Amino acid sequence: MACVDCKTSLFKQKIGRCKSCMWQLCILSLISWPLWWYLYSGHTKSVESIALLFFCISFTGLLAIHLIVLSYRLINKLE
Repeated sequence: MACVDCKTSLFKQKIGRCKSCMWQLCILSLISWPLWWYLYSGHTKSVESIALLFFCISFTGLLAIHLIVLSYRLINKLE
């Protein structure tokens, strides 16, 4: 990475640039949300339901951050 900002932390190096990470998060989100809906939407207070829901929210949130940063870099023509 050529820019100085990206050398400051590993987080800035990966977010919005790592295509394999984005694909993995997309696939995990597409698998986990229907799985939660099918298995645990009826009993939302069980430990398994809450754990899977946290995973679903984490996958989708991290994917959203990746896509927001990617679109920002594309709009502003950053590397």
